[in-house]
Amino acid sequence: MYHHGKGNNPTDTYGSDSRVSNPSALPAASLAASLNVSVPHSARIWNRWLGGKDHFPADRLAADQAAEIFPEIIDIARSSRRLLQRVVTHLTLGEGIRQFLDIGTGLPTADNTHEVAQREAPESRVVYVDNDPLVLTHARALLVGTPEGVTSYVDADVREPGKILREAGKILDFTKPVGLVLFGVMANVIDDDEAYAIVGKLVDALPSGSYLALNDGTESPERSEAVRRNERIGAAPYRSRTPEELVHFFDGLELLPPGVVSTPLWRPGKRARGKALASHCGLARKN
Repeated sequence: MYHHGKGNNPTDTYGSDSRVSNPSALPAASLAASLNVSVPHSARIWNRWLGGKDHFPADRLAADQAAEIFPEIIDIARSSRRLLQRVVTHLTLGEGIRQFLDIGTGLPTADNTHEVAQREAPESRVVYVDNDPLVLTHARALLVGTPEGVTSYVDADVREPGKILREAGKILDFTKPVGLVLFGVMANVIDDDEAYAIVGKLVDALPSGSYLALNDGTESPERSEAVRRNERIGAAPYRSRTPEELVHFFDGLELLPPGVVSTPLWRPGKRARGKALASHCGLARKN
């Protein structure tokens, strides 16, 4: 974990040291050496679809090949980014959430979780989680929060919920509500039982009044073909689920209206006229 913000006092209102850092984090030189640029990585592929510049030839090949077969993926990537803004804004302003755990954050771009939350509530605390060394490098350089709040990073895989909770607990107070953000990450866990168990363990660690925001790609013939072709060139397996299967991630929670819907259709606002895409999301409260 790398701490990017600093509170007004060494010990903030949550009683934890706001200067926590991860002594096991790799130094910058080691990060560069640890990058495997010959294998496509989901964070860098996603960055390509969003129009970013943080990708390598293998990532571009995978991203462009997928977009050729499944052109909708560009709209899905950008719609998911807009959804993140709407969800975090709602949690901050509408639900009073001041702590966020964003797993599978990807490479920084415009309106990251901490920027949206701290714009509305500067004291917000945000912990990002990803396992790409390039993401960690950017996090150190770019994910700088407000002086009143905290922005931190955990270097971990979503399949390590215990590690994630342990490290995030150095920054977040798990006796107070947390917004858990899982955008575009659970499809990387192929086994359904494992995926549901991971989300269950994460949610179980959060107190009442917390929220789960989940957004993921859903099944379509074009997506399935794009996934198959990318797996042949080394991309990680990807498990598209049906909207009904995504609903199971919210078992035991109170789904907020409009429930699990296509990403552009979740509270789009008066000006938005989004069409349904092969990507679904939901926001639910833990009572």
